[in-house]
Amino acid sequence: MGFTRREAVGLGGLAAAWAVLPSRPAPAQTGHEGHGSMDHKGHDMNSMSPGSMSQPGTDDPATTAEDWMSVVRETVHPARTIEPGADVPPGDPGKDYNPVITPNGVTLPFKIVDGVKVFHLVPEEVVHEFAPGLKAQLWGFNGRVHGPTIEAVEGDRIRIYVTNKLPAPTSIHWHGIILPSGMDGVGGLSQKVIQPGETFKYEYPLVQHGTYMYHSHHDEMTQMALGVMGLLVIHPRRPTEPRPHRDFAFMLSEWDIKPGAFRPDPRVFAGFNTLTLNAKAFPGTEALVAKRGDRVRLRLVNLSAMDHHPIHLHGHAFWVAQTDGGMIPPDARWPETTVIVPVGSSRTVDFVADNPGDWAMHCHMTHHVMNQMGHEGPNMIGVDARRVNREVTPVIPAYMTMGEAGMGDMAEMGMHMAVPQNSIPMVGAQGPYDYITMGGMFTILKVRDNLTSYADPGWYRPPAGTVAQLASAQDLKRDGIKA
Repeated sequence: MGFTRREAVGLGGLAAAWAVLPSRPAPAQTGHEGHGSMDHKGHDMNSMSPGSMSQPGTDDPATTAEDWMSVVRETVHPARTIEPGADVPPGDPGKDYNPVITPNGVTLPFKIVDGVKVFHLVPEEVVHEFAPGLKAQLWGFNGRVHGPTIEAVEGDRIRIYVTNKLPAPTSIHWHGIILPSGMDGVGGLSQKVIQPGETFKYEYPLVQHGTYMYHSHHDEMTQMALGVMGLLVIHPRRPTEPRPHRDFAFMLSEWDIKPGAFRPDPRVFAGFNTLTLNAKAFPGTEALVAKRGDRVRLRLVNLSAMDHHPIHLHGHAFWVAQTDGGMIPPDARWPETTVIVPVGSSRTVDFVADNPGDWAMHCHMTHHVMNQMGHEGPNMIGVDARRVNREVTPVIPAYMTMGEAGMGDMAEMGMHMAVPQNSIPMVGAQGPYDYITMGGMFTILKVRDNLTSYADPGWYRPPAGTVAQLASAQDLKRDGIKA
């Protein structure tokens, strides 16, 4: 099969992207669970009886699939590198792609049955920790929030069993995936809902590649607000660009958890107070580690309820390379240091980790880098705290005014003060120099020379003379600065 014009453009534009780097062997990936035939509690998937599985639809599946595929073959899709229905073997991790890394998460195991990749998802109640000190009763998959990342290769045929262990009906939508209508997972529209205790089967060929997601499509406001969602990554069968050495995937989400509460409030439409990357808020987020010169990919998926997220990376510039609609041709990509990820969308950016150091990556909505914000109280900035304390402490002996110099003092002082049970301070954690006054959608990219593993290398030790510091009297005098 010959290349299309789009593929030829992709190959021709490679020099503008990653091909300038010397090739190197793909590094060993951590956190990938590989093949598997058991569910998350050790049950053999082969033991599920056919009678326990509800069949969504009554049409002849062979005829339906054949008719659908004939239509798809005539469709031009920007995320396609093979002809739909091509006879290809199931893609293998390590051989056909470098497995995705889901920080603070895992990849869903699969097994291959007669050439089909078989997965098993179990929606169920989960006790989840957002950050040390804050747990909540959520709904997730396979004992996790968010659900495990599903990973496959364009051209694979996948079969996904969904066993509903939630206390309510559900259905699972494969967001952005081109598939037969009856597999789309919209409860009531394209299928019956999955009642508690039922197992449904979804099966379809993957005719595209890119970064996608799966989530409940029944009582979305409740179920998505409680965490019924996960990442779905499809690798190209015939890549037109070099593989990334480090391929990170993130789901962006937001929750409203009142201090002291144990469940998010799904009725909230604004003012979310817990903002997360892969369901973790800083300081609970894992650092991203890369070797200097690595090609790095960030897959960003936004399933927040209401907010778009401008994700900003320090110390590097990147190319916006993909949307959930497909790859952007190399000559149409643009450089950024911040990419807006709209609600219900994905954005994939690529860059070379060429600047050693510890670099912040975070949402640039300033209230999205805070935890459990208390924005209903009075504005105390500029208030004379000593005077207020003198007036209040006779009535409330333990009272201490906070916030008169901004949120930073509230964060650090909050570490040493009592907070409601099952709550965390508004922002922050201790850094190598001072307290880091950020929380929520915040993590750290750690780029190092001469790494022997991708374990967290600790804090960066910068070369002498490359750290901002207190100016000396000699400096001020020399440069004529009056401080």
